[in-house]
Amino acid sequence: MTYTALGAAPVALPHRSRFSKVPEVTLIFWVVKILTTGMGETTSDFLAHHIYPPVAVIIGFLGLIAALALQLAAPRYNAWIYWLAVVMVSVFGTMAADVLHVGLGIPYVVSTSFFAVSLAVILWLWHRVEGTLAIHSIHSRRRELFYWATVLATFALGTAAGDMTATSLGLGYLESGVMFVGVFALPALAYWWLGLPEVPAFWCAYIVTRPLGASFSDWMGVDHARGGLGWGTGPVSLTLFALIVMGVGYLALTRRDVEPEHG
Repeated sequence: MTYTALGAAPVALPHRSRFSKVPEVTLIFWVVKILTTGMGETTSDFLAHHIYPPVAVIIGFLGLIAALALQLAAPRYNAWIYWLAVVMVSVFGTMAADVLHVGLGIPYVVSTSFFAVSLAVILWLWHRVEGTLAIHSIHSRRRELFYWATVLATFALGTAAGDMTATSLGLGYLESGVMFVGVFALPALAYWWLGLPEVPAFWCAYIVTRPLGASFSDWMGVDHARGGLGWGTGPVSLTLFALIVMGVGYLALTRRDVEPEHG
């Protein structure tokens, strides 16, 4: 099989099961992933400011459970179902990070550290139990559960880290977004030039997509007093949603993110 990591040229990898529950990693995978991170950030903020916050969290949690139930019930990868689950993880992951800071008053530095340790523990357990963290091997229920636990942890960590750099460290949303673009490029450069194995390269880049997309969406959505463009979280969320639908629709029609089955 072939695998396109971070937009790199395909390289030979172990056989991928045709019943895999996740997409092939291509350039459009990263584009849609970053769009979902931005949408999750602004959608969570919109709900929290227009609905009683505890109710918003409950809605986000129920949406997450419903989306994951669909994903777990699907016999194999389906673009619409998979990306719906990613969107809901994005929304609820943002809420989880915000609850610790806004609701409980925990500093972003502390919550970022907490989510980083949580992610490390999940990855350690996954590797210890399954012997691999490769996403092209997601073809069993247990591996799929580890995968989604990891994804949820990356969203919560990325949300806290992005808010920490933008507010606690005073960089601002735009500056944080630009910084995370550079950080996002590092695993790709290490993969191409230094021989960093594909699995750590993938997960390092995956984690950074969250604060990258969220920083830019916050910059577009928040008011001028907070250093943003003032477009509003609602319009930004709707725009990102439309772009996600177009991207996922393209993937569903072309199946560019599905490895051809070999007879």
